[in-house]
Amino acid sequence: MSATPNYIDNLKKNGDFLSLSRANEWHLDASECQLANGTKVSVHDTGVIEFQPSVKTNKDIVLSSAIHGNETAPIEICDQLIKAIFSGELELAQRVMFIYGNPQSINIDKRFVEENLNRLFNGHHTVDGLAMNNERNRAAKLEHYVSDFFARGEAGSARCHYDLHTAIRGSKNDKFAVYPYLHGKPWKKSQLQFLHSCGVNTVLMMKSAATTFSYYSSYVHGADSFTVELGQVKPFGENDMTKFAKTKETLIALITQNDVQYKEFNADDFELFSVHRSINRTQQDFSFPFPDDAVNFTGFAKGELLATDGQTCYYADVEGEAIIFPNADVAIGQRALLTVVPLEINDNFK
Repeated sequence: MSATPNYIDNLKKNGDFLSLSRANEWHLDASECQLANGTKVSVHDTGVIEFQPSVKTNKDIVLSSAIHGNETAPIEICDQLIKAIFSGELELAQRVMFIYGNPQSINIDKRFVEENLNRLFNGHHTVDGLAMNNERNRAAKLEHYVSDFFARGEAGSARCHYDLHTAIRGSKNDKFAVYPYLHGKPWKKSQLQFLHSCGVNTVLMMKSAATTFSYYSSYVHGADSFTVELGQVKPFGENDMTKFAKTKETLIALITQNDVQYKEFNADDFELFSVHRSINRTQQDFSFPFPDDAVNFTGFAKGELLATDGQTCYYADVEGEAIIFPNADVAIGQRALLTVVPLEINDNFK
């Protein structure tokens, strides 16, 4: 189904880019318009919309959601922000591009259609011997749109990308963020301050390259980038949006202010973890010994069973080794579980 030629006029009136994207699952012809306050609007594709304010900016901001289509709370937050920009309620001070990653997966209320989109970035959408599909094509397009967006920014502008998700399972701490591997560069206290303002005080530091959207922006474009988990997956209409008030307020400040002031950094505000190991599913017979409602960051005693992969058993080898993102149903060869251990603030934080 393709959009009518005048979709941009309707979009200016109602600001409902989410519905427009859902009606055009894999493609939407590009179009542009200008708002009454001078903001230039560029629709690059279905689910990809850019706002360029008329004032000089110092940040290039990407806010993505719906990389997994059933993670609805971030989609609703972005929908509200986009509508507020179109209505003039929000006056932008920064360039911002919103991305709904996988509109068809939104429509079918699933994490993905054929393949997990968040395992296809940083070039992993093209692998010898594997056929292309809509999600692989989509990952390539999203990389292109992000690259083009950052390339057109003001010289010296700060780059940031916050990829907003909700987790399959609950968590001991309702919200947490994943800090991509920085290849030896220091972690930034200022970014932790931003996360704390969003209501996120639990942060997982990755120790290796990844296929995720946030890692792509961090590694390829040097952006301050995070995967931000905002609670647990719920259907549209069942999210308690009051739980995301701090996140929404902070994102509004980020895109409408030149210089956002955050609370002074205090290490005691945060609970930090580093990856201990990754356990991949290699056999059809793969299972966890813990129940489906075991929450992220559940700790295990040294020697306790963590997973069974065919004839291989994985046991906790560190006291308090904790689980993150357990999913026994991933495709064979993909990560089924991360384990983490506590991390103290050290010289790697600047």
